[in-house]
Amino acid sequence: MSDTKTPAWKQKGQDKAASVLALIPEEWRLKNIPSSEEQRDVSGTYLHQYLSKQEIAITETDAVGIVNKTTSGAWSAVDVARAFCHRAALAHQILNCLHEIFFDQAIKDAERADKYLAENKKPIGLLHGLPVSLKDQYHVKGVDTHMGYIGWLGTYQGKTGTGKEREFESEMVTELRSLGATLYCKTAVPHTLMCGETVNNIIGYAWNPKNRNLSPGGSSGGEGALIGARGSPVGFGTDIGGSIRIPAGFNGLYGLRPSHGRLPYEGMANSMDGQNSILSVCGPIATTPDALKLVVQGLLSTSPWLHDPLVNEIPWRDDADLAISDPLRRIRSQLSFGVIHNDGSCAVHPPVARALNVMVHALRKLGHNVIEWKPDPPHSELSKVCYEIWNFNGGADAIADFKLSGEEHAPQVMVTPAPEYNATQIMAANVKKRELQKEYMEYWNRTSETSGTGRPVDAVISPLAPFAAARPEKYTYYGYSVWVNVLDYTSVVVPVTTVDKNIDKKIEDFKAIDETDQKTQDTYDPEIYDGAHVSLQLVGRRLQEEKMIALAKYVGEALHNVA
Repeated sequence: MSDTKTPAWKQKGQDKAASVLALIPEEWRLKNIPSSEEQRDVSGTYLHQYLSKQEIAITETDAVGIVNKTTSGAWSAVDVARAFCHRAALAHQILNCLHEIFFDQAIKDAERADKYLAENKKPIGLLHGLPVSLKDQYHVKGVDTHMGYIGWLGTYQGKTGTGKEREFESEMVTELRSLGATLYCKTAVPHTLMCGETVNNIIGYAWNPKNRNLSPGGSSGGEGALIGARGSPVGFGTDIGGSIRIPAGFNGLYGLRPSHGRLPYEGMANSMDGQNSILSVCGPIATTPDALKLVVQGLLSTSPWLHDPLVNEIPWRDDADLAISDPLRRIRSQLSFGVIHNDGSCAVHPPVARALNVMVHALRKLGHNVIEWKPDPPHSELSKVCYEIWNFNGGADAIADFKLSGEEHAPQVMVTPAPEYNATQIMAANVKKRELQKEYMEYWNRTSETSGTGRPVDAVISPLAPFAAARPEKYTYYGYSVWVNVLDYTSVVVPVTTVDKNIDKKIEDFKAIDETDQKTQDTYDPEIYDGAHVSLQLVGRRLQEEKMIALAKYVGEALHNVA
Protein backbone atom coordinates (compact mmCIF):
# COMPACT_ATOMS: atom_id res chain seq x y z
CA MET A 1 0.00 0.00 0.00
CA SER A 2 1.42 3.39 -0.95
CA ASP A 3 2.18 6.00 1.69
CA THR A 4 -0.32 8.85 1.33
CA LYS A 5 2.43 11.28 2.33
CA THR A 6 4.61 10.19 -0.57
CA PRO A 7 4.12 12.27 -3.76
CA ALA A 8 2.56 10.24 -6.55
CA TRP A 9 5.61 10.68 -8.79
CA LYS A 10 7.95 9.46 -6.08
CA GLN A 11 5.79 6.41 -5.37
CA LYS A 12 5.70 5.61 -9.09
CA GLY A 13 9.50 5.71 -9.21
CA GLN A 14 9.77 3.45 -6.17
CA ASP A 15 7.28 1.01 -7.68
CA LYS A 16 9.27 0.88 -10.93
CA ALA A 17 12.52 0.23 -9.07
CA ALA A 18 10.86 -2.54 -7.06
CA SER A 19 9.44 -4.13 -10.22
CA VAL A 20 12.93 -4.36 -11.72
CA LEU A 21 14.36 -5.92 -8.56
CA ALA A 22 11.47 -8.42 -8.60
CA LEU A 23 12.73 -9.70 -11.97
CA ILE A 24 15.92 -10.94 -10.30
CA PRO A 25 15.61 -14.64 -9.41
CA GLU A 26 15.26 -15.24 -5.67
CA GLU A 27 18.49 -17.25 -5.48
CA TRP A 28 20.43 -14.27 -6.90
CA ARG A 29 19.14 -11.74 -4.39
CA LEU A 30 21.51 -10.40 -1.77
CA LYS A 31 20.47 -10.57 1.86
CA ASN A 32 22.77 -7.73 2.93
CA ILE A 33 24.32 -4.87 0.97
CA PRO A 34 27.59 -3.69 2.53
CA SER A 35 28.17 0.02 3.01
CA SER A 36 30.99 1.72 1.12
CA GLU A 37 32.94 1.82 4.39
CA GLU A 38 32.57 -1.95 4.76
CA GLN A 39 33.37 -2.72 1.11
CA ARG A 40 34.68 0.10 -1.05
CA ASP A 41 35.70 -2.02 -4.06
CA VAL A 42 33.19 -4.49 -5.53
CA SER A 43 34.74 -4.56 -9.01
CA GLY A 44 36.91 -7.64 -8.55
CA THR A 45 36.94 -10.66 -6.29
CA TYR A 46 34.23 -9.43 -3.92
CA LEU A 47 31.45 -10.83 -6.12
CA HIS A 48 33.20 -14.21 -6.46
CA GLN A 49 31.53 -15.44 -3.25
CA TYR A 50 28.18 -15.45 -5.09
CA LEU A 51 29.38 -17.00 -8.35
CA SER A 52 30.39 -20.47 -9.50
CA LYS A 53 33.88 -21.11 -10.86
CA GLN A 54 32.46 -21.30 -14.38
CA GLU A 55 30.57 -18.03 -13.94
CA ILE A 56 33.76 -16.33 -12.75
CA ALA A 57 35.71 -17.68 -15.72
CA ILE A 58 33.04 -16.55 -18.18
CA THR A 59 32.45 -13.07 -16.77
CA GLU A 60 36.16 -12.29 -16.47
CA THR A 61 36.85 -13.14 -20.11
CA ASP A 62 36.80 -10.30 -22.62
CA ALA A 63 34.38 -10.11 -25.55
CA VAL A 64 36.86 -11.59 -28.06
CA GLY A 65 37.58 -14.56 -25.79
CA ILE A 66 33.86 -15.13 -25.23
CA VAL A 67 33.08 -15.18 -28.95
CA ASN A 68 35.95 -17.60 -29.54
CA LYS A 69 34.37 -19.93 -26.99
CA THR A 70 30.74 -19.60 -28.14
CA THR A 71 31.53 -19.99 -31.84
CA SER A 72 33.67 -23.07 -31.21
CA GLY A 73 31.08 -24.65 -28.94
CA ALA A 74 33.44 -24.67 -25.95
CA TRP A 75 30.89 -22.58 -24.05
CA SER A 76 27.19 -22.56 -24.78
CA ALA A 77 25.54 -19.21 -25.40
CA VAL A 78 23.05 -20.12 -22.66
CA ASP A 79 25.77 -20.65 -20.04
CA VAL A 80 27.40 -17.36 -21.03
CA ALA A 81 24.10 -15.49 -20.91
CA ARG A 82 23.19 -16.92 -17.49
CA ALA A 83 26.60 -16.02 -16.07
CA PHE A 84 26.34 -12.39 -17.13
CA CYS A 85 22.69 -12.13 -16.09
CA HIS A 86 23.71 -13.37 -12.63
CA ARG A 87 26.63 -10.98 -12.28
CA ALA A 88 24.58 -8.07 -13.65
CA ALA A 89 21.88 -8.80 -11.05
CA LEU A 90 24.47 -8.72 -8.28
CA ALA A 91 25.97 -5.50 -9.61
CA HIS A 92 22.60 -3.77 -9.79
CA GLN A 93 21.71 -4.60 -6.20
CA ILE A 94 24.90 -2.94 -4.99
CA LEU A 95 25.38 -0.16 -7.56
CA ASN A 96 21.89 0.81 -8.89
CA CYS A 97 23.12 0.44 -12.46
CA LEU A 98 20.15 -1.06 -14.35
CA HIS A 99 16.92 0.40 -15.68
CA GLU A 100 15.51 -2.69 -17.40
CA ILE A 101 16.04 -6.44 -17.00
CA PHE A 102 14.96 -8.95 -19.65
CA PHE A 103 16.96 -12.02 -18.64
CA ASP A 104 14.28 -14.52 -19.72
CA GLN A 105 14.24 -13.08 -23.23
CA ALA A 106 18.04 -13.25 -23.31
CA ILE A 107 18.09 -16.93 -22.35
CA LYS A 108 15.61 -17.74 -25.13
CA ASP A 109 17.77 -15.85 -27.63
CA ALA A 110 20.85 -17.72 -26.39
CA GLU A 111 19.02 -21.04 -26.79
CA ARG A 112 18.24 -20.13 -30.40
CA ALA A 113 21.91 -19.27 -30.95
CA ASP A 114 23.04 -22.64 -29.61
CA LYS A 115 20.46 -24.44 -31.77
CA TYR A 116 21.60 -22.50 -34.85
CA LEU A 117 25.25 -23.41 -34.24
CA ALA A 118 24.40 -27.08 -33.74
CA GLU A 119 22.25 -27.29 -36.87
CA ASN A 120 24.32 -25.13 -39.23
CA LYS A 121 27.84 -25.78 -37.92
CA LYS A 122 28.53 -22.06 -38.10
CA PRO A 123 27.77 -19.04 -35.91
CA ILE A 124 24.94 -16.60 -36.57
CA GLY A 125 27.46 -13.78 -36.98
CA LEU A 126 30.56 -12.09 -35.63
CA LEU A 127 29.02 -11.58 -32.16
CA HIS A 128 27.48 -15.04 -31.77
CA GLY A 129 26.48 -15.61 -28.15
CA LEU A 130 28.09 -12.40 -26.89
CA PRO A 131 26.12 -10.63 -24.14
CA VAL A 132 25.80 -6.92 -24.92
CA SER A 133 24.34 -4.37 -22.52
CA LEU A 134 22.67 -1.18 -23.72
CA LYS A 135 22.20 2.31 -22.36
CA ASP A 136 18.52 3.05 -21.82
CA GLN A 137 18.34 5.24 -24.95
CA TYR A 138 18.28 2.12 -27.13
CA HIS A 139 14.76 0.88 -27.90
CA VAL A 140 14.40 -2.89 -27.41
CA LYS A 141 11.30 -4.86 -28.38
CA GLY A 142 8.98 -5.47 -25.44
CA VAL A 143 11.01 -3.35 -23.03
CA ASP A 144 10.36 0.14 -21.65
CA THR A 145 12.57 3.10 -22.48
CA HIS A 146 12.15 5.72 -19.77
CA MET A 147 15.58 7.47 -19.63
CA GLY A 148 15.07 8.13 -15.92
CA TYR A 149 11.90 10.20 -16.36
CA ILE A 150 8.94 9.21 -14.19
CA GLY A 151 6.66 10.70 -16.84
CA TRP A 152 8.01 8.31 -19.49
CA LEU A 153 7.13 5.15 -17.54
CA GLY A 154 4.62 3.05 -19.45
CA THR A 155 4.68 5.42 -22.43
CA TYR A 156 6.56 5.85 -25.66
CA GLN A 157 8.97 8.70 -24.89
CA GLY A 158 6.38 10.44 -22.75
CA LYS A 159 3.50 9.96 -25.18
CA THR A 160 0.63 7.50 -24.98
CA GLY A 161 0.89 5.15 -27.92
CA THR A 162 -1.09 2.30 -29.42
CA GLY A 163 1.12 -0.41 -27.94
CA LYS A 164 2.75 -1.13 -31.28
CA GLU A 165 5.65 1.05 -30.19
CA ARG A 166 6.84 -1.77 -27.92
CA GLU A 167 7.60 -3.76 -31.06
CA PHE A 168 10.01 -1.07 -32.27
CA GLU A 169 13.81 -1.40 -31.98
CA SER A 170 16.61 1.04 -32.63
CA GLU A 171 18.65 0.33 -35.77
CA MET A 172 21.75 -0.68 -33.82
CA VAL A 173 19.70 -3.17 -31.78
CA THR A 174 18.52 -4.79 -35.02
CA GLU A 175 22.11 -5.00 -36.24
CA LEU A 176 23.41 -6.46 -32.97
CA ARG A 177 20.76 -9.16 -33.13
CA SER A 178 21.69 -9.95 -36.75
CA LEU A 179 25.28 -10.49 -35.58
CA GLY A 180 24.19 -13.03 -32.95
CA ALA A 181 24.58 -10.85 -29.84
CA THR A 182 22.55 -11.64 -26.72
CA LEU A 183 20.80 -8.55 -25.31
CA TYR A 184 19.79 -8.83 -21.65
CA CYS A 185 19.57 -5.47 -19.85
CA LYS A 186 19.40 -1.71 -20.27
CA THR A 187 21.47 0.50 -18.06
CA ALA A 188 20.88 3.58 -15.94
CA VAL A 189 21.19 7.20 -17.05
CA PRO A 190 20.65 10.56 -15.37
CA HIS A 191 17.32 12.06 -16.33
CA THR A 192 17.92 14.59 -19.15
CA LEU A 193 21.18 12.72 -19.99
CA MET A 194 23.02 16.00 -19.43
CA CYS A 195 25.08 15.10 -16.38
CA GLY A 196 28.46 13.55 -15.56
CA GLU A 197 26.84 11.56 -12.74
CA THR A 198 24.01 9.03 -12.98
CA VAL A 199 21.02 9.91 -10.82
CA ASN A 200 17.24 9.87 -11.22
CA ASN A 201 14.09 9.36 -9.18
CA ILE A 202 13.84 5.66 -10.04
CA ILE A 203 17.22 4.09 -9.30
CA GLY A 204 18.45 6.89 -7.02
CA TYR A 205 22.22 7.30 -7.35
CA ALA A 206 24.47 4.90 -9.26
CA TRP A 207 27.83 4.11 -7.66
CA ASN A 208 31.32 3.37 -8.94
CA PRO A 209 32.22 -0.32 -8.40
CA LYS A 210 35.93 0.37 -7.90
CA ASN A 211 35.34 3.05 -5.27
CA ARG A 212 31.81 3.37 -3.92
CA ASN A 213 32.47 6.87 -2.60
CA LEU A 214 32.37 8.05 -6.21
CA SER A 215 30.18 8.25 -9.29
CA PRO A 216 30.55 5.86 -12.25
CA GLY A 217 30.08 8.92 -14.46
CA GLY A 218 27.33 9.86 -16.85
CA SER A 219 25.37 9.88 -18.82
CA SER A 220 26.23 6.27 -19.76
CA GLY A 221 27.01 5.72 -16.09
CA GLY A 222 25.02 2.52 -15.73
CA GLU A 223 27.09 1.03 -18.55
CA GLY A 224 30.32 2.09 -16.87
CA ALA A 225 29.29 0.66 -13.50
CA LEU A 226 27.97 -2.60 -14.94
CA ILE A 227 31.00 -3.29 -17.14
CA GLY A 228 33.34 -2.13 -14.36
CA ALA A 229 31.79 -4.79 -12.10
CA ARG A 230 32.14 -7.32 -14.96
CA GLY A 231 28.38 -7.66 -15.27
CA SER A 232 28.83 -7.10 -19.00
CA PRO A 233 31.77 -7.72 -21.34
CA VAL A 234 30.82 -4.86 -23.68
CA GLY A 235 28.02 -2.35 -23.91
CA PHE A 236 26.92 0.66 -25.90
CA GLY A 237 26.49 4.21 -24.65
CA THR A 238 26.14 7.59 -26.31
CA ASP A 239 28.27 10.73 -26.16
CA ILE A 240 27.29 14.37 -26.71
CA GLY A 241 29.67 15.87 -24.15
CA GLY A 242 31.69 12.97 -22.76
CA SER A 243 29.01 10.43 -21.91
CA ILE A 244 30.93 7.41 -23.23
CA ARG A 245 34.40 8.57 -22.28
CA ILE A 246 33.60 9.73 -18.74
CA PRO A 247 32.04 6.40 -17.60
CA ALA A 248 34.77 4.43 -19.37
CA GLY A 249 37.47 6.46 -17.66
CA PHE A 250 35.88 6.53 -14.21
CA ASN A 251 35.57 2.73 -14.29
CA GLY A 252 38.96 1.80 -15.73
CA LEU A 253 37.60 0.69 -19.10
CA TYR A 254 38.25 1.31 -22.79
CA GLY A 255 35.65 3.46 -24.51
CA LEU A 256 35.29 4.80 -28.04
CA ARG A 257 33.65 8.10 -28.95
CA PRO A 258 33.46 7.81 -32.75
CA SER A 259 32.86 10.74 -35.02
CA HIS A 260 29.30 11.40 -36.07
CA GLY A 261 28.18 9.30 -39.01
CA ARG A 262 30.34 6.24 -38.33
CA LEU A 263 27.89 4.15 -36.28
CA PRO A 264 24.08 4.15 -36.53
CA TYR A 265 21.96 6.35 -34.25
CA GLU A 266 18.66 5.85 -36.07
CA GLY A 267 15.67 5.12 -33.83
CA MET A 268 17.21 6.18 -30.52
CA ALA A 269 15.48 8.01 -27.70
CA ASN A 270 17.27 11.26 -26.97
CA SER A 271 17.31 14.64 -25.28
CA MET A 272 17.37 17.78 -27.46
CA ASP A 273 16.25 15.72 -30.43
CA GLY A 274 16.50 17.87 -33.55
CA GLN A 275 19.48 19.86 -32.33
CA ASN A 276 21.86 18.93 -35.13
CA SER A 277 24.78 21.27 -34.45
CA ILE A 278 26.58 18.99 -31.96
CA LEU A 279 25.18 15.52 -32.41
CA SER A 280 25.18 12.66 -29.95
CA VAL A 281 26.96 9.52 -31.18
CA CYS A 282 26.78 5.84 -30.27
CA GLY A 283 29.90 3.99 -29.18
CA PRO A 284 31.13 0.97 -27.21
CA ILE A 285 32.60 0.59 -23.73
CA ALA A 286 34.53 -2.59 -22.96
CA THR A 287 37.21 -4.20 -20.85
CA THR A 288 39.74 -4.37 -23.70
CA PRO A 289 40.53 -2.48 -26.92
CA ASP A 290 40.18 -5.75 -28.83
CA ALA A 291 36.55 -5.83 -27.73
CA LEU A 292 36.02 -2.32 -29.14
CA LYS A 293 37.45 -3.46 -32.44
CA LEU A 294 35.30 -6.60 -32.52
CA VAL A 295 31.97 -4.83 -32.07
CA VAL A 296 32.79 -1.90 -34.37
CA GLN A 297 33.94 -4.28 -37.10
CA GLY A 298 30.78 -6.29 -36.56
CA LEU A 299 28.45 -3.32 -36.84
CA LEU A 300 30.19 -1.97 -39.93
CA SER A 301 29.90 -5.41 -41.58
CA THR A 302 26.09 -4.96 -41.55
CA SER A 303 26.32 -1.90 -43.86
CA PRO A 304 24.50 0.44 -41.45
CA TRP A 305 24.56 3.22 -44.09
CA LEU A 306 21.78 1.34 -45.88
CA HIS A 307 19.39 1.89 -42.96
CA ASP A 308 20.56 5.10 -41.28
CA PRO A 309 20.62 8.13 -43.60
CA LEU A 310 23.25 9.88 -41.46
CA VAL A 311 25.85 7.07 -41.52
CA ASN A 312 28.78 7.44 -43.91
CA GLU A 313 29.51 4.54 -46.22
CA ILE A 314 32.88 3.70 -44.66
CA PRO A 315 33.53 -0.02 -44.09
CA TRP A 316 36.23 -1.09 -41.61
CA ARG A 317 39.61 0.08 -42.95
CA ASP A 318 42.33 -2.48 -42.31
CA ASP A 319 45.12 -0.22 -43.54
CA ALA A 320 44.40 2.44 -40.91
CA ASP A 321 44.36 -0.24 -38.22
CA LEU A 322 47.49 -2.02 -39.40
CA ALA A 323 49.46 1.22 -39.66
CA ILE A 324 49.46 1.16 -35.86
CA SER A 325 48.77 -2.47 -34.89
CA ASP A 326 51.32 -4.11 -37.21
CA PRO A 327 54.71 -3.89 -35.40
CA LEU A 328 56.66 -3.92 -38.67
CA ARG A 329 54.77 -0.95 -40.09
CA ARG A 330 54.88 0.95 -36.81
CA ILE A 331 58.63 0.49 -36.38
CA ARG A 332 59.19 2.27 -39.68
CA SER A 333 57.19 5.27 -38.57
CA GLN A 334 57.83 7.19 -35.38
CA LEU A 335 54.68 8.55 -33.76
CA SER A 336 54.11 11.92 -32.18
CA PHE A 337 51.61 13.12 -29.62
CA GLY A 338 50.41 16.38 -28.16
CA VAL A 339 49.73 16.48 -24.43
CA ILE A 340 47.39 18.70 -22.42
CA HIS A 341 48.50 19.04 -18.81
CA ASN A 342 46.21 21.99 -18.11
CA ASP A 343 43.66 23.48 -20.51
CA GLY A 344 44.09 26.96 -19.05
CA SER A 345 40.69 26.97 -17.36
CA CYS A 346 40.84 24.23 -14.73
CA ALA A 347 43.74 22.34 -13.18
CA VAL A 348 43.53 18.57 -12.78
CA HIS A 349 43.75 16.63 -9.54
CA PRO A 350 47.14 15.15 -8.53
CA PRO A 351 46.32 11.56 -9.66
CA VAL A 352 45.35 12.81 -13.13
CA ALA A 353 48.54 14.88 -13.35
CA ARG A 354 50.53 11.75 -12.44
CA ALA A 355 48.69 9.68 -15.05
CA LEU A 356 49.62 12.22 -17.73
CA ASN A 357 53.28 11.97 -16.75
CA VAL A 358 53.11 8.16 -16.73
CA MET A 359 51.70 8.02 -20.27
CA VAL A 360 54.13 10.61 -21.63
CA HIS A 361 57.08 8.76 -20.06
CA ALA A 362 55.94 5.42 -21.52
CA LEU A 363 55.63 6.85 -25.04
CA ARG A 364 58.95 8.66 -24.91
CA LYS A 365 60.60 5.49 -23.66
CA LEU A 366 59.33 3.79 -26.84
CA GLY A 367 61.00 6.50 -28.92
CA HIS A 368 57.94 8.59 -29.73
CA ASN A 369 57.78 12.37 -29.55
CA VAL A 370 55.46 14.25 -27.20
CA ILE A 371 54.94 18.00 -27.48
CA GLU A 372 52.90 20.44 -25.42
CA TRP A 373 49.45 21.04 -26.89
CA LYS A 374 48.57 24.74 -26.76
CA PRO A 375 45.79 25.08 -29.32
CA ASP A 376 44.56 28.23 -30.98
CA PRO A 377 41.62 28.63 -30.51
CA PRO A 378 41.77 27.76 -26.80
CA HIS A 379 39.41 25.15 -25.42
CA SER A 380 37.51 27.80 -23.48
CA GLU A 381 36.16 29.06 -26.80
CA LEU A 382 35.03 25.56 -27.75
CA SER A 383 33.28 25.11 -24.40
CA LYS A 384 31.51 28.43 -24.78
CA VAL A 385 29.97 27.57 -28.14
CA CYS A 386 29.11 24.06 -26.91
CA TYR A 387 27.03 25.34 -24.00
CA GLU A 388 25.38 27.86 -26.32
CA ILE A 389 24.32 25.13 -28.74
CA TRP A 390 23.09 22.84 -25.97
CA ASN A 391 20.81 25.62 -24.81
CA PHE A 392 19.16 26.40 -28.17
CA ASN A 393 15.72 25.45 -26.87
CA GLY A 394 16.27 26.84 -23.37
CA GLY A 395 15.84 23.41 -21.77
CA ALA A 396 12.24 23.21 -22.99
CA ASP A 397 12.23 19.47 -23.74
CA ALA A 398 13.61 18.45 -20.34
CA ILE A 399 11.31 20.85 -18.51
CA ALA A 400 8.32 19.40 -20.37
CA ASP A 401 9.37 15.85 -19.52
CA PHE A 402 9.62 16.67 -15.82
CA LYS A 403 6.18 18.30 -15.95
CA LEU A 404 4.65 15.04 -17.20
CA SER A 405 4.82 13.67 -13.66
CA GLY A 406 5.57 16.77 -11.61
CA GLU A 407 8.80 15.16 -10.39
CA GLU A 408 11.71 17.15 -9.04
CA HIS A 409 14.97 16.95 -10.96
CA ALA A 410 18.31 16.12 -9.39
CA PRO A 411 20.43 19.22 -8.65
CA GLN A 412 23.31 17.90 -10.76
CA VAL A 413 21.51 17.81 -14.09
CA MET A 414 21.66 20.70 -16.55
CA VAL A 415 18.15 22.18 -16.50
CA THR A 416 18.27 25.96 -16.59
CA PRO A 417 15.15 27.57 -18.10
CA ALA A 418 16.20 30.21 -20.62
CA PRO A 419 14.80 32.03 -23.65
CA GLU A 420 14.84 29.89 -26.78
CA TYR A 421 17.17 30.93 -29.60
CA ASN A 422 15.70 32.27 -32.81
CA ALA A 423 16.83 31.13 -36.26
CA THR A 424 19.29 34.02 -36.66
CA GLN A 425 20.97 33.22 -33.34
CA ILE A 426 21.18 29.51 -34.18
CA MET A 427 22.75 30.29 -37.54
CA ALA A 428 25.31 32.60 -35.91
CA ALA A 429 26.27 29.89 -33.40
CA ASN A 430 26.69 27.36 -36.21
CA VAL A 431 28.95 29.76 -38.10
CA LYS A 432 31.04 30.31 -34.96
CA LYS A 433 31.38 26.56 -34.43
CA ARG A 434 32.51 26.04 -38.04
CA GLU A 435 35.08 28.82 -37.74
CA LEU A 436 36.48 27.27 -34.56
CA GLN A 437 36.67 23.86 -36.24
CA LYS A 438 38.63 25.37 -39.13
CA GLU A 439 41.03 27.23 -36.80
CA TYR A 440 41.66 24.08 -34.76
CA MET A 441 42.22 22.04 -37.92
CA GLU A 442 44.90 24.44 -39.08
CA TYR A 443 46.57 24.47 -35.65
CA TRP A 444 46.76 20.66 -35.83
CA ASN A 445 48.21 20.89 -39.34
CA ARG A 446 50.93 23.30 -38.15
CA THR A 447 52.21 20.80 -35.58
CA SER A 448 54.07 19.14 -38.45
CA GLU A 449 56.68 21.86 -37.81
CA THR A 450 57.29 20.81 -34.19
CA SER A 451 56.21 17.16 -33.95
CA GLY A 452 59.65 15.82 -34.89
CA THR A 453 58.21 13.44 -37.50
CA GLY A 454 57.52 15.93 -40.27
CA ARG A 455 53.79 15.11 -39.93
CA PRO A 456 51.09 16.59 -37.74
CA VAL A 457 50.75 14.82 -34.40
CA ASP A 458 49.04 11.44 -34.49
CA ALA A 459 46.90 12.01 -31.39
CA VAL A 460 46.44 14.26 -28.40
CA ILE A 461 46.79 12.97 -24.84
CA SER A 462 44.18 14.67 -22.70
CA PRO A 463 42.36 14.30 -19.40
CA LEU A 464 38.68 13.48 -19.89
CA ALA A 465 37.83 15.21 -16.60
CA PRO A 466 39.88 17.08 -13.99
CA PHE A 467 39.36 14.22 -11.50
CA ALA A 468 39.68 10.45 -11.47
CA ALA A 469 35.92 10.31 -10.88
CA ALA A 470 33.31 12.71 -9.60
CA ARG A 471 32.07 12.86 -6.04
CA PRO A 472 28.27 13.20 -5.68
CA GLU A 473 27.09 16.69 -6.69
CA LYS A 474 30.70 17.80 -7.26
CA TYR A 475 31.12 17.52 -11.04
CA THR A 476 32.52 21.01 -11.39
CA TYR A 477 33.96 21.21 -14.92
CA TYR A 478 33.25 19.61 -18.33
CA GLY A 479 35.82 21.41 -20.48
CA TYR A 480 38.14 18.40 -20.82
CA SER A 481 35.49 16.35 -22.58
CA VAL A 482 33.25 18.75 -24.55
CA TRP A 483 35.99 20.13 -26.82
CA VAL A 484 36.08 16.77 -28.59
CA ASN A 485 32.34 16.95 -29.33
CA VAL A 486 32.51 20.46 -30.78
CA LEU A 487 35.26 19.34 -33.16
CA ASP A 488 33.61 15.92 -33.75
CA TYR A 489 36.94 14.19 -33.24
CA THR A 490 37.45 10.48 -32.58
CA SER A 491 38.50 9.74 -29.01
CA VAL A 492 39.34 6.58 -27.11
CA VAL A 493 39.81 6.16 -23.36
CA VAL A 494 42.77 4.24 -21.94
CA PRO A 495 43.08 3.19 -18.26
CA VAL A 496 46.41 4.30 -16.79
CA THR A 497 46.65 3.76 -13.02
CA THR A 498 44.75 4.01 -9.74
CA VAL A 499 44.77 6.68 -7.06
CA ASP A 500 47.33 6.06 -4.32
CA LYS A 501 46.75 8.20 -1.25
CA ASN A 502 50.41 7.82 -0.28
CA ILE A 503 51.61 9.28 -3.59
CA ASP A 504 48.80 11.53 -4.79
CA LYS A 505 48.89 14.14 -2.05
CA LYS A 506 46.65 17.20 -2.05
CA ILE A 507 48.33 20.35 -3.41
CA GLU A 508 48.90 22.55 -0.37
CA ASP A 509 49.88 25.79 -2.11
CA PHE A 510 47.38 25.61 -4.98
CA LYS A 511 46.68 28.97 -6.63
CA ALA A 512 43.35 28.97 -8.45
CA ILE A 513 42.61 31.17 -11.44
CA ASP A 514 38.88 31.36 -10.64
CA GLU A 515 36.11 29.91 -8.49
CA THR A 516 35.60 26.80 -10.62
CA ASP A 517 39.31 26.01 -10.51
CA GLN A 518 39.31 26.31 -6.72
CA LYS A 519 36.11 24.30 -6.24
CA THR A 520 37.54 21.52 -8.39
CA GLN A 521 40.70 21.22 -6.30
CA ASP A 522 38.66 21.42 -3.11
CA THR A 523 36.85 18.21 -4.08
CA TYR A 524 40.08 16.20 -3.93
CA ASP A 525 40.63 14.13 -0.79
CA PRO A 526 43.28 11.37 -1.04
CA GLU A 527 41.46 9.21 1.51
CA ILE A 528 38.14 9.36 -0.33
CA TYR A 529 39.72 8.81 -3.75
CA ASP A 530 42.16 6.06 -2.76
CA GLY A 531 41.97 3.11 -5.16
CA ALA A 532 39.90 4.85 -7.85
CA HIS A 533 40.71 4.28 -11.50
CA VAL A 534 42.59 7.02 -13.35
CA SER A 535 42.27 7.12 -17.14
CA LEU A 536 43.09 9.45 -20.02
CA GLN A 537 41.78 9.94 -23.53
CA LEU A 538 43.65 9.76 -26.82
CA VAL A 539 42.07 12.13 -29.32
CA GLY A 540 42.45 11.78 -33.07
CA ARG A 541 40.95 13.64 -35.98
CA ARG A 542 37.52 13.02 -37.46
CA LEU A 543 36.59 9.49 -38.55
CA GLN A 544 39.82 7.90 -37.34
CA GLU A 545 38.18 5.06 -35.43
CA GLU A 546 40.46 2.26 -36.67
CA LYS A 547 43.61 4.22 -35.90
CA MET A 548 42.44 5.27 -32.44
CA ILE A 549 41.36 1.79 -31.37
CA ALA A 550 44.76 0.48 -32.49
CA LEU A 551 46.50 3.29 -30.60
CA ALA A 552 44.49 2.46 -27.48
CA LYS A 553 45.80 -1.10 -27.61
CA TYR A 554 49.36 -0.04 -28.33
CA VAL A 555 49.46 2.58 -25.59
CA GLY A 556 47.62 0.34 -23.14
CA GLU A 557 50.17 -2.42 -23.65
CA ALA A 558 53.01 0.06 -23.24
CA LEU A 559 51.55 1.26 -19.95
CA HIS A 560 50.88 -2.14 -18.51
CA ASN A 561 53.93 -3.96 -19.91
CA VAL A 562 51.98 -6.51 -21.89
CA ALA A 563 54.03 -8.33 -24.50
